[in-house]
Amino acid sequence: MNTDLPQWLDRARNAPLFLLSFRYRDELAAIASNLGWRVIAARRLEGAAQRFIASGAIIAVVDLRGAGPAGLAAVAELSEAVEMNAAALLAIGARGSANILGAALSAGATHILSGAFGEANFVLALRSAERHALRMLANSDPQQLRSDFWRDHALGWEEEAGRVALSPALAARLKVEVSSLGFERFMALWPRATHPALAEAIEQVRADGKPRAITHRLTTTDVEPIAHHLRRDPQSLAVQGLIEPSPSERANGTTRTKDPLTTLNTMATARQWLSRNMAAHQLALMIGLTRFDMINGAFGRPTGDAVLRALGRRIDRIVTEICPETHMVARVAGATFLVAVGEDNDRGTLLVDELRAAIERPVIAEGHEVSVGCCIGGVERHSGESASEVVRRAGAALTTVRAQGTSAALILRDDARAREDGDAALATDLRAALDRNEIDLLFQPQVAISTGEIIGVEALARWGHPKHGTLGAATLFAVAERSDYLGALSTHIQKRAVEAARRWPSALDKLRLSVNVTAQDIARTGFAAAFVRMLDESGFPRARLTVEITESGLINDLGLAANLLAELRASGCRVAIDDFGTGYSSLAYLKALPLDYLKIDKALAQDIVGSVRDRVVVRGVIDMARSLGLAVVAEGVETEEQRAALAAQGVNYYQGFLCAEPLDVAALEKLVTQA
Repeated sequence: MNTDLPQWLDRARNAPLFLLSFRYRDELAAIASNLGWRVIAARRLEGAAQRFIASGAIIAVVDLRGAGPAGLAAVAELSEAVEMNAAALLAIGARGSANILGAALSAGATHILSGAFGEANFVLALRSAERHALRMLANSDPQQLRSDFWRDHALGWEEEAGRVALSPALAARLKVEVSSLGFERFMALWPRATHPALAEAIEQVRADGKPRAITHRLTTTDVEPIAHHLRRDPQSLAVQGLIEPSPSERANGTTRTKDPLTTLNTMATARQWLSRNMAAHQLALMIGLTRFDMINGAFGRPTGDAVLRALGRRIDRIVTEICPETHMVARVAGATFLVAVGEDNDRGTLLVDELRAAIERPVIAEGHEVSVGCCIGGVERHSGESASEVVRRAGAALTTVRAQGTSAALILRDDARAREDGDAALATDLRAALDRNEIDLLFQPQVAISTGEIIGVEALARWGHPKHGTLGAATLFAVAERSDYLGALSTHIQKRAVEAARRWPSALDKLRLSVNVTAQDIARTGFAAAFVRMLDESGFPRARLTVEITESGLINDLGLAANLLAELRASGCRVAIDDFGTGYSSLAYLKALPLDYLKIDKALAQDIVGSVRDRVVVRGVIDMARSLGLAVVAEGVETEEQRAALAAQGVNYYQGFLCAEPLDVAALEKLVTQA
């Protein structure tokens, strides 16, 4: 046991393991129990998310073997609760189930276990998941997690210091107009016959912290009993209750149909709607707000919640006005929304344009004027396509848009087959281009903002395709990711960059070189050692190299990323987060990772000359980075006004067209010599 952990986190290590297996529950539970885990095992999907949260577990295991569609549905149902509680979700698949496990990752799994199942592999996967969960907990704000718990889960309460806070849904169900009340009044809400058992269970949970559950009727008029789960919050020691809906409510799909924060549909309700409305030619749009975490960081959670409520109303109003006949709007999780409509091409295009315009208008929230951007990924539903598949494809379209690093929209139309054929041809061309060493590099200068001195460059890939013309790094990596060439492309660019820099003319021999690593690089066993070996073989000095990783590369396993970056940093390289502020931003990265530089995204950097509220957000990010000892690099600087404003806030370096576009070596040498 690590005695350096905070007390609440140390207790989290003793949290139970939640296990859901449709065929092998007892076998898996026995293995995990024999290895020391306290197992809460389930065989049914119904109420899985509620049971997971009530258990206090920090690891959820979903066994996909022999589960069919219910397995992926279980991952999807648990994923929101897992994310909200900074936990881990391990999906187990049989040999040859790569497609299913890939879908599980898309649905929210944080870890996977595939191939021939064995006790040793299971142990390693559980330990990896536990490590991930503990790191996530260590880098999470427990108060924020608790507020998410009450905001996002329907029938819950929390007792602390003699006061009980009710979730909005529970207050409405019990017909209580206040959300906080004394303990005696709280007890009076329940049927009198329930009082002895409930009071005893609460006192036991207070005393030993072990989760418990009792069964009783919610009100005197209810016919069916409900399961009432009790637990103690590991950080605050407050007693929490979560009520599992009755069997008929689960069967009828009547539980948690509305998101308590926005009153839009929940993800579960959205899937039900999509399953009932199977017509082709539907349009499904996944909408992700950009830079939303910056708002929470600058103005606080209440302002962020108010922004989500306001934008949820705007989205719902626009969709209802343009597509009144058939539509559905849901909040997926966090700052992501799902829209599904019966669509024709004209209305679909109009809908996307109107949604972007509405979302990007300023919002007045908690006395602050706040502006956000959005990315929209959309797909046309294929005939007979399942709800899970259409949601997955819409999510993939959103991911593609986000990778472009700007607020944009992408809708994949009915010519998807032609697109797929085109992608396959482009992937074949890419493989040949890699073999023939045809991927070129350009270098964009990085400039000391106070002196104007060029101190380094970022290596950027370019592909001169004979048919499609010059393709940039975003297109290259998107093609590579869809065709399993991502690792090969990343290694190719890294190697070419350091070898080219080693041969630079003497005028460039003091410049730093920045190269990018990907999420797949992080996941590769032994990547750091192989990377340093490649660097040494090239002859380029470790001390002049900066490794940059985008935020999206940190999402899957923050702990793994921290270890890899620490290893690279210990070898003598420097480390930077690239494109900070593109939509996934988590301020936890700044605390958890061994970093030298923070590179703020072009859109965020350019907000320095935006509205007063925009400037507050940018200044907040810069101040936090500097207080942690990080140098700040601003990307996409195009005007002297932007440069001067960023300099005034303490930004150290910039890159962008104000100095130069990406250059070949000859043009770079000329620019540096002239400077």
